[in-house]
Amino acid sequence: MAETRLHPADLVLPVFIREGATEAQPITSMPGVVQHSLDSLVEVAHQAVEAGLGGLMLFGVPATRDAAGSGAVHPEGILNVALRRVRHAVGDDLVVMADLCLDEFTDHGHCGLLDNEGNVDNDATLEQYAAVALAQVRAGAHVLGLSGMMDGQVGFVRKALDDNGFQNTIILAYAAKYASGFYGPFREAVESTLQGDRATYQQDPANAAESVREVELDLAEGADIVMVKPALPYLDIVSAVAQMSPVPVAAYQVSGEYAQIEAAAAHGWIDRERVMMESLTSIRR
Repeated sequence: MAETRLHPADLVLPVFIREGATEAQPITSMPGVVQHSLDSLVEVAHQAVEAGLGGLMLFGVPATRDAAGSGAVHPEGILNVALRRVRHAVGDDLVVMADLCLDEFTDHGHCGLLDNEGNVDNDATLEQYAAVALAQVRAGAHVLGLSGMMDGQVGFVRKALDDNGFQNTIILAYAAKYASGFYGPFREAVESTLQGDRATYQQDPANAAESVREVELDLAEGADIVMVKPALPYLDIVSAVAQMSPVPVAAYQVSGEYAQIEAAAAHGWIDRERVMMESLTSIRR
């Protein structure tokens, strides 16, 4: 009689690949989650196929970083190498998604390029995003996850893809991404170098109507999927977007949401399996 069901195909597994790693390395703030080596990444990709997951979302953890995040563009950058390895291993048996952003690759940790005054330069960043997009799709990504929240990013990347013959590449737009405290454990996962915050380009947690407008802009620019992030604290936004979006809607249960459940369960305060399923079902509902 349940109105809502979860299926493995509804779920996407985020995976972190660390350059130079020879084996999987635990992430202390997210028990059970690791920074993968290229070999362990291939293993988890095969497991995802067997489990019938909806896909993998790959994040790179480079050994070196610079102001331009050039490792995200270079064909031998860790994320692009990882994309090639996964596609070679599983082909089209699994949807392979790439995180298209600069924060993991910049020495300042911001999602975009900085101007001479240290502010994020939106328009200059779009040019770099287009270069990253082409590098990722050439490496084998089926879906590009535009997570930087730069104005105009969807349209700019869509044009770059189309002009280079990649009309069928899917754009997953992080359309309503909030400047949230729930990202804390993710910072460890990608060894973030961020100083300050991202409040100038991510959404204010107090705002709802603004996020709907952000989604409308991404839809007008050609987004194939729109994302709300985080998930549980913003279920009202997930619901509002689902009611107005003509394309599929995704929600990202982020590192802090995961860590809360794991930490409380480790203390015996909650039933891990029950709460895990309840939280995911609520997002699907």
